[in-house]
Amino acid sequence: MGLNSVSNVTEEILSAILKCIDEAIHVVNTEGITIFYNQVAARHDGLEISEVIGKPLLSVFPSLNDQSSTLLKVIETKKPIYNETQSFVNLHGRKIETVNTTLPIFVQGQLIGAVEIAKDYSRIKQLSERLVEIQKGLRLSNGKAVKQQAGYTFSDVLTTNKHFMLVKKKAEKLAKSDSPILVYGESGTGKELFVQSIHNASKRAAGPFIAQNCAAIPENLLESILFGTSKGSYTGAVDRPGLFELANGGTLFLDELNSMPFDLQAKLLRVLEDGAVRRVGSTNVTSVNVRVISAMNVYPGKAMEENQLRTDLFYRLNVLTFELIPLRQRKEDILYLSDLFISQYNHELRKHVTGLDEKAKSVFLTHQWPGNVRELKHTIEYMMNVCEGEKLTAHDLPMMLKNIAPEPVSSAPSLVLRENLKELEVQLIKDALEASGGNIQQAAILLDIPRQTLQYKIKKLNIQP
Repeated sequence: MGLNSVSNVTEEILSAILKCIDEAIHVVNTEGITIFYNQVAARHDGLEISEVIGKPLLSVFPSLNDQSSTLLKVIETKKPIYNETQSFVNLHGRKIETVNTTLPIFVQGQLIGAVEIAKDYSRIKQLSERLVEIQKGLRLSNGKAVKQQAGYTFSDVLTTNKHFMLVKKKAEKLAKSDSPILVYGESGTGKELFVQSIHNASKRAAGPFIAQNCAAIPENLLESILFGTSKGSYTGAVDRPGLFELANGGTLFLDELNSMPFDLQAKLLRVLEDGAVRRVGSTNVTSVNVRVISAMNVYPGKAMEENQLRTDLFYRLNVLTFELIPLRQRKEDILYLSDLFISQYNHELRKHVTGLDEKAKSVFLTHQWPGNVRELKHTIEYMMNVCEGEKLTAHDLPMMLKNIAPEPVSSAPSLVLRENLKELEVQLIKDALEASGGNIQQAAILLDIPRQTLQYKIKKLNIQP
């Protein structure tokens, strides 16, 4: 096979690989003419591949120019651009918004073109802006401020665990404070229920309660959602308040705080310190009166070790901290909550289930409940839907729980002195024999007894050397 044939095969393989990648890829040469454009890019841009390949970039995207096009900018500067937003109108008049990473292509030190990997965030942006509008709409009804949705109170935090009852009592007392709060615990332990209860027990109960999961929104949009936007800060941006402004006079709950980017955590720290926010693209500062409650599903110490949480932000939030212990550490709540959920689903499903049978109870008490109270509730819901008798049985368990064999309940340890001394003596002799490689003389020295005494004990206690 000749060099040209090898080169052609290599190009075909490379082209096939690029076509399979689930990212929008656009490649231009140094003249700005498209030499590769995959189907994902065409779908993002609302075009056909044939409308783009072999044509100058600006003729296909006339709303761009040498400065606004990330591809042409990289061709000019020979420097990469990472995660830059770009807004343009395609040939058919459709507005497209992307986040681009654009890289120069060098062969043997010579620039031959640029490649762009783009993510279409038009839809995500629309959904995010819609979220803010919904939050704003909830706050304003016929021009009057209304309370945001925070339906839970401490009477809904149900437990018989003494430690958890103390945590609940402490939270009820400290709810009156305006200091920031950090709540951490595994998924399913009821962090949002706990946070809503704090809000409803606080002086801000009549104010808005706004919750935002920091992991649910792309990094590049989270800042504008939290702090708002100013008209002209980016293409298409309008004056819009962020969640801090919408939560003014109330509580802003930031869930999965450790998912927030580090630079945004620094801005959050400034808001906590100064009580003021600045919209993206604005020089004006707005004072806000917001209590921030944050939650994480990992221990703060671990989050800081893994560079998920800034130490300075942690120490600012660590004024009031609550840990919600997992269900496996409060075994007494397993059957207590099970009975409550059974009663709830009896009402919803119009059944008359009286409880769990003994085998099902054993499985429940053995299971570690990695999903905590949420998993327990969903398990009861499933069993209530499939059960046919008056009790929930092991037969009604979800498949994942059917294979769990209940551990035997250990009896109280024996306190009989003679039995315990005999067991200790046997174990010490075995350890000495193992350490001496089975040499009785050396074992006797380790045990500090005569060799004949050791031989007698080995025979009497039926120990195999």
